[in-house]
Amino acid sequence: MARLVLDTNSLLQCISHRSRYHDLWLSLIDGRNIFCVTTEILQEYAEILDRKAGSKFAELALQVITNNPFTLFVTPYYHFNMIVADPDDNKFVDCAIACNAQFIVTEDTHYNVLQNIEFPKVDIIKLDDIILKI
Repeated sequence: MARLVLDTNSLLQCISHRSRYHDLWLSLIDGRNIFCVTTEILQEYAEILDRKAGSKFAELALQVITNNPFTLFVTPYYHFNMIVADPDDNKFVDCAIACNAQFIVTEDTHYNVLQNIEFPKVDIIKLDDIILKI
């Protein structure tokens, strides 16, 4: 069992039952992994899901996440601002640090800068790689 933070694009790619990454979503729902989120992340999920899949789907997805016993809600008390190229991504980094996550699951290259930062250490993993670990 690993603590994971999903960037929004990773969530979009794994939530559909037709996706080859759907087992990641299932692992977060059934407790094989812990889904780490903050209020700010949930707000972004809601906004993007609403835009991409409609308000009803967004509402249902957020209900599943927030009512899931394997979702860990954290409040970051410090903002590290480690991603300069896209500061909006820092909410995922701060969440990962606050919950001591093993990985941020992302395909976004802005996170690659984290590989060069020794402290605090935040590891990223691609969807194809996390699927092999589930």
